Amino acid sequence: MYTLETLADKIYLFLKGLAMGAANKVPGVSGGTVAFVGGFYEQLIHSLQKINGKAFKLLLSGRFRSFYRYINGPFIAILFAGSLFSYFSVSQVLDYLIKNYELYVWSAFFGMIIGSIYYIAKDFKDWRFQNIIAILVGISCGIAISFMNPAKENDNLWFVFVCGIIGVSGMTLPGLSGSFILILLGNYVLLLVDSVNMLYKSIVDVLSGNFDFLQDAIRIRYLKIIAIFGIGSAFGLVLTSHILGYVLKRWHQIVTALIIGFISGSLGIVWPWKKEVYKVNEAGEFLIDSKGNQVIENYSRFIPNFSDIETWIALFYIFLGIGIILVIDYYGKKSKKYV
Repeated sequence: MYTLETLADKIYLFLKGLAMGAANKVPGVSGGTVAFVGGFYEQLIHSLQKINGKAFKLLLSGRFRSFYRYINGPFIAILFAGSLFSYFSVSQVLDYLIKNYELYVWSAFFGMIIGSIYYIAKDFKDWRFQNIIAILVGISCGIAISFMNPAKENDNLWFVFVCGIIGVSGMTLPGLSGSFILILLGNYVLLLVDSVNMLYKSIVDVLSGNFDFLQDAIRIRYLKIIAIFGIGSAFGLVLTSHILGYVLKRWHQIVTALIIGFISGSLGIVWPWKKEVYKVNEAGEFLIDSKGNQVIENYSRFIPNFSDIETWIALFYIFLGIGIILVIDYYGKKSKKYV
């Protein structure tokens, strides 16, 4: 159980929320993995499960304080405040780093996922046949997803709502990258780049007292899209938490085995040495989307050249990523915050 007895505990949880939000925005990385490694995954699921009929009765009856306590409000509020803040801060830094230092960023993530596999698997002692099968199923699903081809962008609001439900899965399902799923659905740029940037600009305009954007049809379109995406995400977050809470309670070891396999299979998604493969038409010309960008069909992965200094720097970042998780594990035990 994650405690919030001191200001330091609250700051630490906020930082975990920052990491979780940043991970949710990066294709191939799962915010659920951050929650699992951070030691608060099950508390997150159980807290979200509290958003149920009883909670809404408390809310509608005006018992706001009881509602807040019932849903574990302090924990949820601080964690999601960190995640939301991340979209306008840490994730922006990550966007810059991926654009300018892509190989090294993916190398660090690759190492962190290896470290996460170790972190989760080291205490897993139940190697019965059904759990081994669950691990293999998880690995197979992770690998299969990594080789799927992305679809075209679709701004239909019903589809955007579904994207919200599916995209938020990375927050509750360790190893499943919601951002990567959005790439496969064709809506990653629309929902997590363009719409978020438009929302940020709109917030800045409102704070400066400028409401001219209300006359901008394009800006309003993006705000509608991110609003529907947010509603879908909230609905999906509650829905998946109830499902996961149910299966964790009854098949905890099998679910843990699936998570270990899924995270292992997701290593293919974040393999550092890859390049984009763009779609072409019958004439051999690159397909262009509505924003003038070449349409990515998939990624071509390759073995690096070990005679390049760049490869060795990337390997350093892989070990750095592993080391970060080991340090988190060490201090997590030392501080005895988790039981």
